[in-house]
Amino acid sequence: MQIAELEKYGAPPQLVQVLRAAGREKLYPPQADAVREGLFSSGDSFVISAPTAAGKTLIAEMAALSVFLNKKGKIIYLVPLRALAREKFEDFTSKYKAIGMKVVLSTGDFDSDEPWHRQADLVICTNEKLDSLIRHRAPWLSQVGLIVADEVHLLGDGHRGPTLEVVLARLRFVNPSLRTISLSATIPNAIEIAGWLGARLIQSVWRPVPLKEGVFFNGAVIFNDGSTNWVEAASGLDALDLALETIGQGGQALIFVGTRKSAEAMAKKSEAHVSARLSALEAEKLEKLSKGIEGSQTEPTRLGKKLAGCVASGVAFHHAGIIYAQRKLVEDAFRENRIKLLASTTTLAMGLNLPSRRVIIRDWWRYEPGEGMQSIPAIEVKQMAGRAGRPGYDRFGEAVMIARNKRDEKHLFEKYIKGGPEEISSMLASETALRTHILSSIAGLFTTDMGQLMEFLGKTFFAHQRGTGFLAPIAESITGFLLEEGMIKTGANGRFAATRFGRRVSELYIDPLGAVIIRDALRSPKEKDPFALFHMLARTPDMMRLSIKKKDRDEMLDVFNAHAPSLLMPDDDIYLTEGLLSELKTASVLMQWILEMPEEKIVNHFGIGPGDLRTLVELADWLLYSSREIARVIGLKEAGEDIAITRIRTHYGVKEELLALVSLRGIGRVRARGLYEAGFKNLEDISEATVESLSAIPGIGEGIAQDIKRQTAPDKKV
Repeated sequence: MQIAELEKYGAPPQLVQVLRAAGREKLYPPQADAVREGLFSSGDSFVISAPTAAGKTLIAEMAALSVFLNKKGKIIYLVPLRALAREKFEDFTSKYKAIGMKVVLSTGDFDSDEPWHRQADLVICTNEKLDSLIRHRAPWLSQVGLIVADEVHLLGDGHRGPTLEVVLARLRFVNPSLRTISLSATIPNAIEIAGWLGARLIQSVWRPVPLKEGVFFNGAVIFNDGSTNWVEAASGLDALDLALETIGQGGQALIFVGTRKSAEAMAKKSEAHVSARLSALEAEKLEKLSKGIEGSQTEPTRLGKKLAGCVASGVAFHHAGIIYAQRKLVEDAFRENRIKLLASTTTLAMGLNLPSRRVIIRDWWRYEPGEGMQSIPAIEVKQMAGRAGRPGYDRFGEAVMIARNKRDEKHLFEKYIKGGPEEISSMLASETALRTHILSSIAGLFTTDMGQLMEFLGKTFFAHQRGTGFLAPIAESITGFLLEEGMIKTGANGRFAATRFGRRVSELYIDPLGAVIIRDALRSPKEKDPFALFHMLARTPDMMRLSIKKKDRDEMLDVFNAHAPSLLMPDDDIYLTEGLLSELKTASVLMQWILEMPEEKIVNHFGIGPGDLRTLVELADWLLYSSREIARVIGLKEAGEDIAITRIRTHYGVKEELLALVSLRGIGRVRARGLYEAGFKNLEDISEATVESLSAIPGIGEGIAQDIKRQTAPDKKV
């Protein structure tokens, strides 16, 4: 279908102009199918199930543009990850700023209704952020005319699925006519999901770049089209040999492995082989990129230096232990074909637009607690395989799995190459998943008695698949817990109402169980010192807990002996378990952070990545904020003051003596310590200092010195 034909199907004339200005003259088949089915004319919801790069996002964009141009309300674009939200924000802003569409990004601060979004046309947010906005009853949500749900197959994910499911169910419960556009590359039971959402289904297997899937064993790839490709043994590593063949043909390769260490090791082993295939100009550009990666951290780490070294050779690794700034540089460089080989954990399989000529799936098993090593679900493999093939660059894409023996070869063909992905099942039916959502339903006045609660739960995907019978006893157990812990109350007529405590917990977007742990800990008569507070946070289900390794045990036993009497829990409940050791390790990392241990030493000593440290600090910051709010609600003013100081120290990673200095814009913990050691211990010292004396301090420089002088002595000429 030609772009010029869209008007006869109800598209606004300006939409045609916008698409043509972007260089589009023709629609892909799935896009044309959606238009013919009434994308512009019907006002119906749609579920779009089509392979990666088949144009699903443009279908959502066309629907969004139609809403915007016809002034029919706001658009919310839902994604599962912050990184994907940033990618969409940058893409949509660059494309639609010229037509006056105001695009905003909303991913942080779970304690705000963000009223400034009243002026926005398109709000890009994570599933969790939209859930938080609903809990705060953001007034501008009533203006939403379209919800786009990207990666909707994540309904079947135990971690992210329940929130996505509840958000969609709640919005449709409140506004049954709300229009949704749901997107996924892998929905085997798409008819069932479309039925739940009351949506039309557009299902297609068409790809702009044909995909060949195959299995590598004993020197050759056998593809699903019957062809065989013999691969030169250039390196002694099967995955690298497959990558080098593609790079030699002018393509890029993406290797999926099972662990962070494997990703790093694969990249390191690839350096010499890939760098030998680079041109002088490519090597020069990569050297600049390498320096940019190393310089992107205020405190350089060994991991960052290792990544920078790999990038200089045209290879990189990618996993959650790397800080966001470095991951972003790697992702952009891979899109621009500067990095030729990328070794990654499955962090890249979810949504990010990073196609490559050949995808190599080296590790297709993982350890499952209680079950040992298990082959990974086919739906994950299909997500990885979907990265293969770069539209506009490749005639075809290849996804290759590596077999260790003949039996593996047969298994891979049967389960992954010939077989389809598993059907998506709701993961909502557990107390852990439902606890926070039932509280938010009551606190937000969406449901006021058990009948309404069950009516709402009847709108979920779980109920659509299996009915509400299994949900009823779980809902009764949760409401009983909320009543017992004083988060909700019932009147004589049996109607639910949230207490002040329960309402605040819901707004704070923390697990009610975690809120109970925090409340009970704060009521303890023990001192609320930073370590005790960090351990309190580590006990909550909202905190990321670090796993205990053999080398940690002796140290954590010492930590236990030193801190057991001061932990904010009943002494009778303090006994040594694997879980307690994990909590103590998590608290120890945060403690070393606020004692100003260098980032490099922290990550090396505790065996974590810089990205993990940032995640821990962000979570601790939010949970300390929530703890202070809980202290305020239950009337513990003194505890709230202790928490406030610990939170500021956590945010900046400093000892208490640096709190005044880090309040200055542009001064982090490293520069603050430099100022302090040079004799500038407070804001008055800086206001009286000369620019010359300040700029002589390592890491400060003249520009920063002038800026902090202006902040501390605004009336004085700098």
